[in-house]
Amino acid sequence: MVFDRILCPEDDERYMLEAMREADLAAQAGEVPVGAVIVRDGEIIARAHNLVETSSRSSAHAEMLAIEMAERATGAKWLPDTTMYVTLEPCSMCAGAMVLARIPRLVIGASDPKTGACGSVFNVAANDRLNHRIEIRTGVLGEECSEQLREFFRSRREDNKAARQ
Repeated sequence: MVFDRILCPEDDERYMLEAMREADLAAQAGEVPVGAVIVRDGEIIARAHNLVETSSRSSAHAEMLAIEMAERATGAKWLPDTTMYVTLEPCSMCAGAMVLARIPRLVIGASDPKTGACGSVFNVAANDRLNHRIEIRTGVLGEECSEQLREFFRSRREDNKAARQ
């Protein structure tokens, strides 16, 4: 895949930090801390975090919301020349939406060995049978993204334990 501007690793880390900021907002709202940003030509055109609980919508994943925002920002249904940064490996719904949106590049923080659809359980994003495949880079600030999730669930378990006592 040809890119007009190849993002260097420093850029990948900088944008992943922005996705982590979104994940922090999710955690503050009691949502699973997943954040996503979409970048085009060095600018963030969309940013979102999980809103599943807040909105009572199972599809309100950070990636889905970011895609919707980017489509509104560009006025187009396809997002060529973009990169999505997400703190947790996307599920099959989100990976499928990225394929349909023609996002060419995906940068992932933490892998998801239970529901990941970009290499862990499935690989929807790079499936040769689909009409679009996504270049994937994994593990960018992976330990930091994993720690965000661990801390969130650790805190939830402690809160639940305190509530039962």
